[in-house]
Amino acid sequence: MSMAPSTETQASAPHIADSHEVIRVHGARENNLKDVSIEIPKRRLTVFTGVSGSGKSSLVFNTIAAESQRLINETYSAFIQGFMPTLARPEVDVLEGLTTAIVVDQQRMGADPRSTVGTATDANAMLRILFSRLGTPHIGPPSAYAFNVPSVRASGAMTVERGTATAKKVTYSRTGGMCPRCEGRGAVSDIDLAQLFDDSKSLAEGAITVPGYKGGGWNSRLYLESGFFDPEKPIRRFTKRELHDFLHREPTRMKIAGINMTYEGLIPRVQKSMLSKDKEALQPHIREFVDRAVTFTTCPECDGTRLSEGARASKIEGISIGDACAMQISDLAAWIRGLDEPLVAPLLTTLQHSLDSFVEIGLGYLSLDRPAGTLSGGEAQRVKMIRHLGSSLTDTTYVFDEPTTGLHPHDIQRMNELLLRLRDKGNTVLVVEHKPEMIAIADHVVDLGPGAGTGGGSVCFEGTVEGLRSADTLTGRHLDDRAALKKTVRKPTGALEVRGATEHNLRDIDVDIPLGVLVVVTGVAGSGKSSLVHGALPRQQGAADAGVVSVDQSAIRGSRRSNPATYTGLLDPIRKAFAKINGVKPALFSANSEGACLNCNGAGVIYTDLAMMAGVATPCEECEGKRFQASVLEYRLGGRDISEVLAMSVTEAEEFFGAGEARTPAAHRILGRLADVGLGYLSLGQPLTTLSGGERQRLKLATHMAEKGGVYVLDEPTVGLHLADVDHLLGLLDRLVDSGKSVVVVEHHQAVMAHADWIIDLGPGAGHDGGRIVFEGTPADLVTTRATLTGEHLAAYVGS
Repeated sequence: MSMAPSTETQASAPHIADSHEVIRVHGARENNLKDVSIEIPKRRLTVFTGVSGSGKSSLVFNTIAAESQRLINETYSAFIQGFMPTLARPEVDVLEGLTTAIVVDQQRMGADPRSTVGTATDANAMLRILFSRLGTPHIGPPSAYAFNVPSVRASGAMTVERGTATAKKVTYSRTGGMCPRCEGRGAVSDIDLAQLFDDSKSLAEGAITVPGYKGGGWNSRLYLESGFFDPEKPIRRFTKRELHDFLHREPTRMKIAGINMTYEGLIPRVQKSMLSKDKEALQPHIREFVDRAVTFTTCPECDGTRLSEGARASKIEGISIGDACAMQISDLAAWIRGLDEPLVAPLLTTLQHSLDSFVEIGLGYLSLDRPAGTLSGGEAQRVKMIRHLGSSLTDTTYVFDEPTTGLHPHDIQRMNELLLRLRDKGNTVLVVEHKPEMIAIADHVVDLGPGAGTGGGSVCFEGTVEGLRSADTLTGRHLDDRAALKKTVRKPTGALEVRGATEHNLRDIDVDIPLGVLVVVTGVAGSGKSSLVHGALPRQQGAADAGVVSVDQSAIRGSRRSNPATYTGLLDPIRKAFAKINGVKPALFSANSEGACLNCNGAGVIYTDLAMMAGVATPCEECEGKRFQASVLEYRLGGRDISEVLAMSVTEAEEFFGAGEARTPAAHRILGRLADVGLGYLSLGQPLTTLSGGERQRLKLATHMAEKGGVYVLDEPTVGLHLADVDHLLGLLDRLVDSGKSVVVVEHHQAVMAHADWIIDLGPGAGHDGGRIVFEGTPADLVTTRATLTGEHLAAYVGS
């Protein structure tokens, strides 16, 4: 008779379900990855390091996270999938052990004016419920406190068919919280008439200054020959009636110059033709005019709160929902903690937890009414983190893209604790990062390289942080690098005076920003650095004369056809060189012009709309993704065709255009500037939409370096830079200063602080605890006095 196995034996044998302890990647070839095969431990914190362009994002985001999200999307119906982003299967042989991936990236949040920090999280929704329960006077349901819900009233007849049809009169109303004047935007747009016309001139003298209304075209003839006013009379002498006809007259059919036409006032005409269109789709000169002509002022009716009169009047303990959203989140959390209302106790607990998460993650200085589009990439990433901090999900893969971006060394410690907490709940945490403070907490490190672009894409090291230190890889060798304080600092050649700066949280500060030296502006996140450098500095007297050029990390305007070659103007000398040597037109060598493949119109891919399912992009079969007609690819320069040149990296192209038959000094100069800013690995034809924030900033810097700007303002240029490349960046900043430029850098990286000639430290805290100058002077003085948080961290960094 067979015996059943004992329970002891069963318990000691490992269950097969527990054998999937790793995420196994085999044969990954996405972008520049060279058949990468690795095993990543689950429920551990793994940091991916390597120089910019070594393949970190290709492995973590484009392979592991992309496949996880694609597989999850496939579980939904075709109809639902139609509303989801398209994800192609990554180039990889095997991916095993994947878990649900949550990507917390640095993509800026939508710039819709009605999207705020409160609406992007659940905080606003909870506040609305709270006010609908406790607000006095009571004005209605939660929608009555929502600035994106308009009030609606309607009445009419409804026919009910039950036996005999009877008509009933019904009325419908919904109370919303939207301010009717600004429609929940908090600001109203106004047209600056001075930008439309010069009132000292007559129409005949060309008074209208709107693009397209100058000269003798139909736009100007419409007004000149309308007969409503004397074309020789200066506009400032128009009567009330004439001015109304000129600016506001309703569309009127009439004969002008013997042709039946519709006459319309200048303002509605300009509004229809320019102001109502998507700004991004306008031509550059018209976009510039729109930026000048339209001014946004705080809504006079709701005073910028975006709310209707009823929502502003309903209060809890003297505080309206508008006041609550305008409070600094750390103060709002304290106010909520003081409310003792058993009726809504569970709601208060949840709201309290959500607001405490903001404070914990270092965003307590924000307010819930802060427009989401104004957050930096790092702030946007931390706002997205909030919804995951209190999540009950475990065995999930969290993927982070440089979570230390925008964080002072003091704040990095808190970020580290949050990542470890996510791991300790039983989650797999994958982080792409360069900062040694974050690499230090890794359970497992994957170092990619050895170089960038085609020189990268291989795993150089896998193991512990200690193992990385002793490994002979670029990251291992530079992990313990510490920049030393400079022995001597440069002397300023002058100063830009900032007086009475009150932007955002700045406390009426006066500061002199020295010229002719390398200035670093630092301080904890939210202390007022960007407000000073991007808000107050450009508005000061003398800023325009000094030629202040601000180089930030915002998205570059352009389509998916735009690439580094088109953006920097590099394509022009290349096209001319090809045209000259082959005796043909330059337009043939443009994928947006005559040389474009006729099948895909030079896009290189065919976009197929699949109706209710997500559209797909497939490489063009005609040109095989090369974007040009076959006949154009027969023309060569230095043995290469135009598509091969666009596939080159900046470093390859610099060598190619530097000597021999292909020698083109104009192209070589631009390529030299791209290499100088650390973009040697970028390929010339890479779409701009695929660049990171740091890469975009360095690309802008490379283009601005050719200009006459005297003062360069950079915002965290070390973002996305490997430890080894930071030295390269410091060399570039030195060369800029030595060539007579002034460089002002907003930065948290201690190597850049140590290398500065002058430091301006803001603080002491964030939000209303910041906005003051807590130190001005040389890095050596800051280290000696250790009077501020920055001073303490910098002293520890340089080992003094």
